[in-house]
Amino acid sequence: MNRTLAPFDRRRGEVEQVDRVGAYLRLLCSDPGGPAPRPGQFYMLALAAEWGGGADERPYLPRAFSYLRHEPGRLEFLLEDVGPGTHRLGAARPGEGIWLLGPLGAGFAAPREGRAPLLVGGGIGIVPLAPLQADMPGPALLGFRDAAHAAAGELMADVTLCTDDGSAGHHGLVTELLAARLDEPVEVYACGPPAMLEAVRLMTTQRGVPAQLALESGMACGFGACFGCVVPTRDGYVRVCVDGPVLEASDLEAVPAH
Repeated sequence: MNRTLAPFDRRRGEVEQVDRVGAYLRLLCSDPGGPAPRPGQFYMLALAAEWGGGADERPYLPRAFSYLRHEPGRLEFLLEDVGPGTHRLGAARPGEGIWLLGPLGAGFAAPREGRAPLLVGGGIGIVPLAPLQADMPGPALLGFRDAAHAAAGELMADVTLCTDDGSAGHHGLVTELLAARLDEPVEVYACGPPAMLEAVRLMTTQRGVPAQLALESGMACGFGACFGCVVPTRDGYVRVCVDGPVLEASDLEAVPAH
């Protein structure tokens, strides 16, 4: 598996900056002594203070995030404010401590011989594709709900955009753009909401096109102990946090809706 082994215990970094990228928030933090991640891997994040001490003790568990960019001693993440965990991280201020566990999981693998990478992202799912494109240049088909969210497309290169409401790029679904490219000798790398990934899985398996899907799942630990992120495959259940998050589309019976 394409994996970097992280120290088992968490380490403390420091928030350096939180800024806005369209409808999303970008969090930059220090990562002293952390190993270099591989595209597709993720981290478990929690602020060092006021975590588990708010209303109803939420947020309580750390949250899993793919990394957007890495350089020695520094990490970038892209967040969407959708719950107590992401809200608290998005409200962090420079100098706040942040707990980092990672990089975790198995990342993307190189394309099969004779095939070129084709990246397909939906919404916040573009995040693991950005470092992949930096390591493995290739065109990116990116879908968003509207122009405000589509501003995140500027974080990548060689992008073809689409939006649900037609306010930026092609008016329609990113899978419509993908369908027009499946006769090419490509290997698809995709991340996005479950319905999008299931459509990509069906399209690619029916056409015999290899595809690697980065799945999202709620996690409590990030290293396989809690079995809270299992998904069914043709060979039984696997844990997204250690056997994924990147899995072969042809190995999946379906992309879980969670």
